[in-house]
Amino acid sequence: MATPAQAYAAARSRARYPRLTEFTGRLPFELDEFQVTACSALEQGHGVLVCAPTGAGKTVVGEFAVHLALAEGRKCFYTTPIKALSNQKYADLVAVHGAGAVGLLTGDTSINGNAQIVVMTTEVLRNMLYAESATVDGLGYVVMDEVHYLADKFRGAVWEEVILHLPQHVRLASLSATVSNAEEFGEWLVTVRGDTTVVVDEHRPVPLWQHMLVGSRMFDLFGGETVGRDGAGELRIDPTLLKYTEEVQRHISPWARGRRGTTVRGFRPPSRVDVVERLDRAALLPAITFIFSRAGCDAAVTQCVRAGVQLTTPQETAEIRRIVDAMTRELPEADLAVLGYWEWREALERGIAAHHAGLLPAFKQTVEELFVRGLVKTVFATETLALGINMPARTVVLERLVKFNGEAHVELTPGEYTQLTGRAGRRGIDVEGHAVVVWQPGMDPDQVAGLASTRTYPLRSSFRPGYNMAVNLVARLGAEQARQILEQSFAQFQADRSVVGLARRIERNLEALAGYAESMDCHLGAFLEYAALRRKIADRERVLARSASTQRWAESAKALTTLQRGDVIAVPGGRRSGLAVVLDPGLEPDGEARPLVLTEDRWAGRLTASDFPSPVQVLGRMRLPRRVEHRVPRVRRDLASSLRNTGIVAPSRARRRADAADDAELAALRRALRAHPCHGCADREEHARWAERHIRLLKETEQLQQRVAATTHSLARAFDRIRALLTERGYLGPGDTVTDHGRTLARLYSESDLLAAECLRAGVWDDLDAPSLAAVVSALVFESRRDVTGAPSVPGGPVTDALAHTVRIWAGLEEDERRHRVERTREPDLGFAWPVYRWARGESLTAVLTAAEQNGQELSAGDFVRWCRQVIDLLDQLRVVPGVAACVGAAAERAIASLRRGVVALGT
Repeated sequence: MATPAQAYAAARSRARYPRLTEFTGRLPFELDEFQVTACSALEQGHGVLVCAPTGAGKTVVGEFAVHLALAEGRKCFYTTPIKALSNQKYADLVAVHGAGAVGLLTGDTSINGNAQIVVMTTEVLRNMLYAESATVDGLGYVVMDEVHYLADKFRGAVWEEVILHLPQHVRLASLSATVSNAEEFGEWLVTVRGDTTVVVDEHRPVPLWQHMLVGSRMFDLFGGETVGRDGAGELRIDPTLLKYTEEVQRHISPWARGRRGTTVRGFRPPSRVDVVERLDRAALLPAITFIFSRAGCDAAVTQCVRAGVQLTTPQETAEIRRIVDAMTRELPEADLAVLGYWEWREALERGIAAHHAGLLPAFKQTVEELFVRGLVKTVFATETLALGINMPARTVVLERLVKFNGEAHVELTPGEYTQLTGRAGRRGIDVEGHAVVVWQPGMDPDQVAGLASTRTYPLRSSFRPGYNMAVNLVARLGAEQARQILEQSFAQFQADRSVVGLARRIERNLEALAGYAESMDCHLGAFLEYAALRRKIADRERVLARSASTQRWAESAKALTTLQRGDVIAVPGGRRSGLAVVLDPGLEPDGEARPLVLTEDRWAGRLTASDFPSPVQVLGRMRLPRRVEHRVPRVRRDLASSLRNTGIVAPSRARRRADAADDAELAALRRALRAHPCHGCADREEHARWAERHIRLLKETEQLQQRVAATTHSLARAFDRIRALLTERGYLGPGDTVTDHGRTLARLYSESDLLAAECLRAGVWDDLDAPSLAAVVSALVFESRRDVTGAPSVPGGPVTDALAHTVRIWAGLEEDERRHRVERTREPDLGFAWPVYRWARGESLTAVLTAAEQNGQELSAGDFVRWCRQVIDLLDQLRVVPGVAACVGAAAERAIASLRRGVVALGT
């Protein structure tokens, strides 16, 4: 029972936050303190930034923003980084508020778009803002789920564009994973959005235990705490684990280390089947095992099925069958075999599944649904699952601590480790979560402990101006205001902060320079002028010495080319000094000579121009046998004896010095030095020492100032370079007016936006039918997963011609981009042209995927659907973009209709 004081406090809170009281009254649980703080701030009219671990309940704050919007009669947009998360959130909100109140916009899906609550991908909102869509009218709140996604180097800029362009009256509820610079991000939000409350909660609602699986033995990673001098506790690695891994490592032979499946003196890394069965026995399922490879995920499922792993009861199997039937009933029966449906279904019935970007969307959604219901017990997944999909588990397993990032194999960062293992522990179900790292030979428990105990996950902006952004900014705001907007970006905010330390160093240097100037003050004159003359003399002497050295080297190299077999020469210095006879002139194809010689001390080897400070001279000749086996000691001994008996004497060595006495510039500098008043100062050398320090520090300071200048206003300067290129190509006119071509570009949202605009402008795609247009457009969106050798095959006739013309336009564009020093448009990728062409002209999925496989192309059904949808997305833009030729718009519409069928249409 509450005390009178508590009851009074609760009554005051209800009076102050009536909307929050109303909201919490409908919840089956009490809010955590961080949720109350964030929701209270929203009701007070503040924006909020909430940073908390996965599973902590951040979305409650977003749902309260929805509640506020409904209560106030305003709109709320709930934005997410990926379509799958948008679909999931849409279903959640419909369950609470009803289908009439909630809409969904994801580019390829439009449901009730004028609803009071609309879930959408962030790109959709960005496009609305640029198009000044009426849908934004009445908007009161925007929830930005997974806002840390703005660090994504490919799509992160969209988040900042939205934050910068939203009307000031719109309140922002930003939800982020735990980041170490939340305060910095919040400070930026305050500067661009006004009052923003930053709420950081690092407490996991479900405790996470860290383990390592070594062979068949499971160890705790940490074994208590060590108290430091400051009294703070520090996690200590379990000594039993350290001792055991050291012992195992010691008994593994060097050749076997790092090889999976190696058995050495009883140690065998556990197979995937072993791991699953070990977790099952320990009641640690359901589990997600992260494998950083699609093929690895699929192979793991196959291994478990072949081994007869059965994780479900007969009742669960029956329920799985019912759900699978319901969620896949729209799949065309003719495609089931090529989709691997029956194998996938059998694995699901056993409680086993894979989850990665190569899966068919319907398959992924089914796996997610079954896992959330607790019917699938183990999922083998790539790291894409960690991007916000609601699939928590009791246990997370990491097979490796290295992943391929698209360019190279790199070690996991602490942030990535935290994000992946954050899936472990289901709130309201598990009392604790478990993270298991499978030990491999060579793996150091210290490394794992470092990843597990570090919470450093800084948020770094990836924002940069692009062509579409530039022309939209100019159209809406004009060039000067656009530059100001870019100056307000989080990217520039971070860049400017990065120079704060440099600015302090510059300030300290300037103070030191003033002190140096005082110490070298001379009553006879300006000593800095005198010091500058001394520096110029030293520089000129170095130049002359370098020039003389280079000239001597060239002369020595030329002289070596004149040597002949039997010539006796003198090696001037080093251990090889003395007489030598040339055994082979050693002329190289490039004209350089590396003669093979034998010295009087029996050394045989090749010499270069670097061995001769001055050109070599022939001192005499010596008869040699037709064949000299210089590697045989006896031959070297006899030949060296003959060389000594020739009577030829090596000249005495004299070091040649570069004489600069006849250099006019140096002579003039020396005269000026002697004529300077400070030359006669009794303290000249003391002053000179301070002057040298002054000159060195001044040079360092100027370099720091250049770095600051390069960083400050860097985005605005990049924007200016883009404007110059767009003006040159006719997208911007005099006074930064947006031309008709610019208006076309403003409605093309693609990584290759300017290339698409150029192709439309040149009429390259005007005469293409629907399948041909789909094939050509695919080159601007498709990106091969790996480098492929040889050119991909493409449909002939008009498609080949249009693709060739498209590539020529790209080459010209890239040349201009290089000249203007702007980021270059990526080269068109022709690898998807044939598959999308076949599909657009009506061929079956089996025929398309079989043909791709026969052409040596790695193309899963899921990838095929994903790329088709991206082609549809660009075609949909071409259909309505201002200035597009009517024939292209009509062909785009027909192409969309021909592509959006079968598995591609399912779920859209």
